[in-house]
Amino acid sequence: MTERMTIHGVRDGDERPPPPRLALDGHTWREIAYLLANLPMSLIGFTYVVTVLATGAGLTVTVIGFPLLAVGLVGARQLGKLERARARALLGLRVEEPTPLPLLRRGGPSRRLWLALKDPVGWRTILYDFIRLPWGILTFTVTLVSLFLLWPVLPFLARGLANVDRAMVRGLLSPSDELERRIAELESDRGVVVDTAAADLRRIERDLHDGAQARLVNLAMGLGLAKEKLLEDPDTAAAMVEEAHGEVKLALQELRDLARGIHPAVLTDRGLDAALSAVATRCTVPVKVTVDLERRPAAAIEGIAYFTVSELLQNISKHSGAKSASVDIWRAEERLLIQVRDDGRGGARLDGGTGMAGLAERLGAVDGLFVVDSPVGGPTTVTAELPWRDRAEEVAGR
Repeated sequence: MTERMTIHGVRDGDERPPPPRLALDGHTWREIAYLLANLPMSLIGFTYVVTVLATGAGLTVTVIGFPLLAVGLVGARQLGKLERARARALLGLRVEEPTPLPLLRRGGPSRRLWLALKDPVGWRTILYDFIRLPWGILTFTVTLVSLFLLWPVLPFLARGLANVDRAMVRGLLSPSDELERRIAELESDRGVVVDTAAADLRRIERDLHDGAQARLVNLAMGLGLAKEKLLEDPDTAAAMVEEAHGEVKLALQELRDLARGIHPAVLTDRGLDAALSAVATRCTVPVKVTVDLERRPAAAIEGIAYFTVSELLQNISKHSGAKSASVDIWRAEERLLIQVRDDGRGGARLDGGTGMAGLAERLGAVDGLFVVDSPVGGPTTVTAELPWRDRAEEVAGR
């Protein structure tokens, strides 16, 4: 009789069983290993958490309680890092590492202590390890019993229990996307603020050195020569004093202009409406200024709004070719809105080299917005937003 092959690869009439093979694949065995390791890991985590909370919280009445609690939270971050690595190796779960605490870059000891105590990553890891003990006992027991008694359904049980673990790791040990994004933005904005402040200081130093300081040096030399000429040639000395008097006037004018560039007195005394009206008079095109504010914002916000409009009006004078322009400022809920329009040639861009990019960076550094709508041929509309802060709140915070 001719032998025939079956679909199992065994010849008809051959009584031998098929070759042995593993009933579970490598992925399932890694999940089983993860579930069996839950018990020792949860015991370690729970013991650490109870020790940290009991010791740190119990000693908060003394001077060492809060530092111990802060150290415990920093250590909890390391436990979270270990759990993320375990989930990555055995469950194939990719979880991003949270941003490290900037303890070496932030102020004195009290500042670093407060930064560690309010660390959300550390507290979420504490919560994770605290609730893991009963779950670790359950997963270890179920997996171990199923390994010997319920092995036909073990792959399904392992997958379901491992999925719960995946959800717990994602929910408690993964960084908050919004928080991480905001931290990155603030780090970037801080750099912009520092660079802008340094550039402003260099500009002020340059203006003082090349302008008022040079005039004052010439003034001192002129008065010295006039003093020598006073007795032997009074007429020449009088002329030199007259010339020195003119130099004094010019130096005072330069110092006033410089002070106006730092923070104009009219802005401090009378607010945005009067200060921007004064700026508008220096623009080469007619400008209509409308400020609709019931009360003045905080001085810092007011100053940023002033310099933003001032630079935009300078751009209109130099580059727009406009015949008229307008400035509108009003408050909408908790935002200060600025809109500057002109009927010029348009084509303004943030990368156009007219200082727009610098304005956008400065406003972004204080959680503001800067939008340019300038089609070729015009008109141009620039809209800026700043967070509103009351002047009374600023004074109270000092």
